[in-house]
Amino acid sequence: MSRNLVDMLRLVLVTDDALLADRDPVAVCDGAVRGGVTAVELRLKDASPRELLTLARRLVAVSQIPVLINDRLDVALAAGAAGVHLGIDDCPVVLARRVAPAGFLIGASVGSDAEIENGRRADYWGIGPWRATNTKADAGPSLGAAGFATLAARSGGIPCVAIGGVRPGDVAEIIQAGAVGVAVVSGILAGQDVERNAAAYAAALGSGFRI
Repeated sequence: MSRNLVDMLRLVLVTDDALLADRDPVAVCDGAVRGGVTAVELRLKDASPRELLTLARRLVAVSQIPVLINDRLDVALAAGAAGVHLGIDDCPVVLARRVAPAGFLIGASVGSDAEIENGRRADYWGIGPWRATNTKADAGPSLGAAGFATLAARSGGIPCVAIGGVRPGDVAEIIQAGAVGVAVVSGILAGQDVERNAAAYAAALGSGFRI
């Protein structure tokens, strides 16, 4: 397990169209980085491929941390992003691996035993939902600590992050369940002070990885 990859996965901001509202995503991500975010996953379900690519290129050009693109391998490659995060209904990880260049990161969503096989060639797993969440309607039933730990134990050493309704107060239990970090949507994006919101998670995870 790469130390650099583990450090990158400590606190991942996942964007959301509705929560961003009319705010500039690049400015929002910059504030989150100041608060301690260590990677950004650009997830914009309402954006067209062209709009997503334009924004991804902007974010990659100025970001101090790795940028991952949700779902769209083509956009991730065209934008020069650090990697892509794929769900079970996206391009299979094994196919993405065939076309991805060396060093390109591939994350996989794993929320049940049925999704484990697709994640075998991934660099990391996003396991969730930790609890019920309003930002992803198809996320499935909440796993909690026991469900997360069961899936993480089957990763074969692939680093795992928890996603789905994660709060700062959950962090200690999440790490104890086998995670290397957390991925957060509304906990950071809700409200205007994303820097302060991100800092609450960073503090819970421990100091030493502020950008």
